[in-house]
Amino acid sequence: MTATETITELQRRLANGLAQIDPHHRLQGRPVSYRVIDGQMLEITYRDVAGIADAEVLGVKRIIGRDCSCTVSPQTAEQITVRFVVPLK
Repeated sequence: MTATETITELQRRLANGLAQIDPHHRLQGRPVSYRVIDGQMLEITYRDVAGIADAEVLGVKRIIGRDCSCTVSPQTAEQITVRFVVPLK
C-alpha cells in the first residue's frame, strides 16, 4: 500500500470510528490536519479541543490500528492540541 493509500484509509477509519469512541464530540468536528514527516510518519493534529480522556486517546489508537504516539499540549488557556504520530510503513 502506498503512503497516499495508507493516509486515505486512516482518514476514512477516523471519520467512521470517531462517532463510536468520542461521545462528547471532543475530537469530532474539530479542525484536523494531516502532515507527512520525512515521507515516513503521518502527524494527525486536532486543534481547539476542550479536553480529552485517556479512554478517547486509546480509542483513537485502536481506530488507527498501528503503533502510534500521542501528545497533548496547551493551545490556549481553554483549548488543547492533540497530536498523533503514526508510522506509514
